[in-house]
Amino acid sequence: MTVPSGVWEERWHPLREEWIIVAAHRQNRPWIGQTIATTPLRDPVYDPTCYLCPGNARVSGNQNPSYAGVYVFDNDHPCVGPLAPDPVIPPWPNRVQRADGIARVICFSPAHNQTLAEMSADAIADVVQVWQQQTFDLGRRPEVNHVLCFENKGAVVGVSNPHPHGQVYATNFVFKTMETECFAAQKFWHEQHRVLMREIIVAEQQDSRRILYEDEHTIAFVPYFARYAYEVYVVPKRTVAHLYALNSIEAQSLACAISAVTIRYDNLWQMSFPYVMAVHQAPTDGSQVPFFHAFLAFHPPLRRPDLLKYLAGPEIGGGNFLSDTAPEATAAALQAVEPIHYRASEVQ
Repeated sequence: MTVPSGVWEERWHPLREEWIIVAAHRQNRPWIGQTIATTPLRDPVYDPTCYLCPGNARVSGNQNPSYAGVYVFDNDHPCVGPLAPDPVIPPWPNRVQRADGIARVICFSPAHNQTLAEMSADAIADVVQVWQQQTFDLGRRPEVNHVLCFENKGAVVGVSNPHPHGQVYATNFVFKTMETECFAAQKFWHEQHRVLMREIIVAEQQDSRRILYEDEHTIAFVPYFARYAYEVYVVPKRTVAHLYALNSIEAQSLACAISAVTIRYDNLWQMSFPYVMAVHQAPTDGSQVPFFHAFLAFHPPLRRPDLLKYLAGPEIGGGNFLSDTAPEATAAALQAVEPIHYRASEVQ
């Protein structure tokens, strides 16, 4: 067998305590499966059929106000909420509880076609402020133990409405990824007497090849142990368990980093880049977590412009990721693009 070129190794993911197989020589293997068609057409600024645009009626029959900035409302089809019924108690060892919590929608902009990548850093800072406020307000509720802010962007991740928006789930349980990260960070804290994410930041700074953005308060990078091809972490440099602990200068810095990353995403292939973005924050159950370091994680599903990263045997069946790209190569590709959005000169 010919020795393959490219990175081929296993990398430890310290936040998840699992191995990632990096087999970059597989990226250009023959592919005769399904591919993704891109649609270069630009959506209008206002869509009369969109249930998220200002002034339009939603599926519940409620009407949106003529909002001019960020707009938040209770989800019309919540996954958790105060109207959840009392469940039927199942036989042991099965367990059940009410689906208590709050589900909300955050419209980032009144413009139907203005994604985070095309919003100004100041406008993104308004979104960050809403994440902060929602986390603080909902996290104080006695029935809420965790607040998850996230954005699903693009039809390939299952979004049926392109209007720029995210969601907030305030639940009576802690989402598994954050629970795992909290456990790993606590273990590292007890063994090393250090904050795990701070060590990850230092390692990225020492290597420097994967950094996409850095200022005094925030750093953004493709992590050494990335599972998805163009995965990016956006991390405040100061350790805070929740975003609401960031001051206004730090929040503005975070917004600038989000802008820089999402612009590079769109510019990479001259398209509106799909991803799932989640804000990783500690539980809100009152536990003391000096070791938990909040951050944002972007998980794009594409590994080529027309090709998804499919989860198959290793990921779904085995539980560990196999990456077909080297983080250093994907970071270099993102670093090489222009920092100004490719549509910046277009008339809206």
